[in-house]
Amino acid sequence: MDKLALVTRNVEEVVTIDELKSLMDANPHPKVYVGYEPSGNIHLGHMITVNKLIDCQNAGFEVTVLLADLHAYLNRKGTMEEIAKIAEYNKRCFIAMGLSEDRTRFVLGTSYQLSPKYETDVLRLACDTTLNRARRSMDEVSRDAEDPRVSQMVYPLMQALDIAYLDVDVAMGGIDQRKIHMLARESLPSLGYKSPICLHTPILLGLDGTKMSSSKGNNISVDEPAESVTKKIEKAFCPIGVTENNPVLDLFRYHIFMKYDSITIERPEKHGGNITFDSYEALRNDFAEKKVHPMDLKKAAAKYMNQILEAVRSRM
Repeated sequence: MDKLALVTRNVEEVVTIDELKSLMDANPHPKVYVGYEPSGNIHLGHMITVNKLIDCQNAGFEVTVLLADLHAYLNRKGTMEEIAKIAEYNKRCFIAMGLSEDRTRFVLGTSYQLSPKYETDVLRLACDTTLNRARRSMDEVSRDAEDPRVSQMVYPLMQALDIAYLDVDVAMGGIDQRKIHMLARESLPSLGYKSPICLHTPILLGLDGTKMSSSKGNNISVDEPAESVTKKIEKAFCPIGVTENNPVLDLFRYHIFMKYDSITIERPEKHGGNITFDSYEALRNDFAEKKVHPMDLKKAAAKYMNQILEAVRSRM
């Protein structure tokens, strides 16, 4: 797989692909970052972007992980003391998930976001940004979308400026970050900073087929016990022959085939015997044609996900 294909596989959107091609042609070591609010357990939603960061590292990118402690505070995720402890735990999780500790720059937001220059830039950007634009930018990520605090209007301005202050070429995040990234692309040049390229990963459904939420128990934490992982996958929403919005198939696409070149679904001989797939597309097509039963798919998903997560559990 060439480097561009590696960087863009399983990406929902690139803004823009031509800019990314030009960047990679001109610079063998571009810079990419993802920001994470330290706010709880690291789960499969985080793993999608971590997998992409690993792809970027393998393609020669320099990777920065922003542990956005001040953002978490502004989004009402706890006291600064609580958030600091979670940030350190999150860092250990990311390393256990496969990010190279030697080749990844981990940065705390408070290490630069309280400087006079940064704060002045926040105010400059606030003067140029309408309240409606700031609020729309936060719709997908705010804890109190219906009754936002003023702090949450400052949040997207800071996220835009992080891209400039971290000196990166590419901003990566879930597609829910798109409005903030577009604000950055449009606004940073007016402050004298370059406009970033943006990579957006999909937002996946929870295992029950509804919106992913820790409170629903429809997600998997990366350090969750194997027995719990297996039980959750066994109960997962997986309609026979349905390939769209199928959370079990998503495990194969966004997690398992990111780690394995081929996978084997184990079945009794009376049900066709074991079957091996060398690509996600081949697996999806056979499932669509009802050649693979949902229960066999779930058993294989639990097996491979536990193998992947065991490396995390053992290091945590």
